Amino acid sequence: MSPAEHGFIRRLRLRQLPVMIGLVVFWLMLWGDVTALNVVVGVVLAIIVTRVFYLPPVDISGRVNPWWLLRYLGYFLRELVIASFQVAFLALDPRGVPHSSFVRVKLRTKSDFILTMVGMTISLIPGSLVAEVDRYQSTLYLHVLNTRTLKDVEAMRREVRWIEELLIRAVGDRNDLRRLGA
Repeated sequence: MSPAEHGFIRRLRLRQLPVMIGLVVFWLMLWGDVTALNVVVGVVLAIIVTRVFYLPPVDISGRVNPWWLLRYLGYFLRELVIASFQVAFLALDPRGVPHSSFVRVKLRTKSDFILTMVGMTISLIPGSLVAEVDRYQSTLYLHVLNTRTLKDVEAMRREVRWIEELLIRAVGDRNDLRRLGA
């Protein structure tokens, strides 16, 4: 193995260290008891999981804008509460099953991290769910409740793009910021 290959493998293992630590902590939380045996088993399982189920590392910009992060969190919490009441109302509405749609939303980001965060945010807000992700086209396909008109569908697209913008401004890289025109 050449020195360059050895250096690459070492950097790759260092990148996986936080994942391995997270897996060990998760294992200890599952057991609810920190013992030497639980730590050793957690480490062994973390090594096995990171080797057998290897995933390429996700590039994170390392940039955090606290103001935009707070705006994102505030928006998310507000939408979570509002949508919970809306879905509860739809569930109790005696008029029957609400209209729903599949909505295609093309995002501006090329970042797997931002794409994942947008999808998770949408799925955590009641009334919408990511049905499919086209990573190469940066496109989300969503199942959305209570979309009676094209106006409702367009409103959902605007909401997804706003979430994307909040996340890019909060933790996105410079390329995504340029795509926003920020």
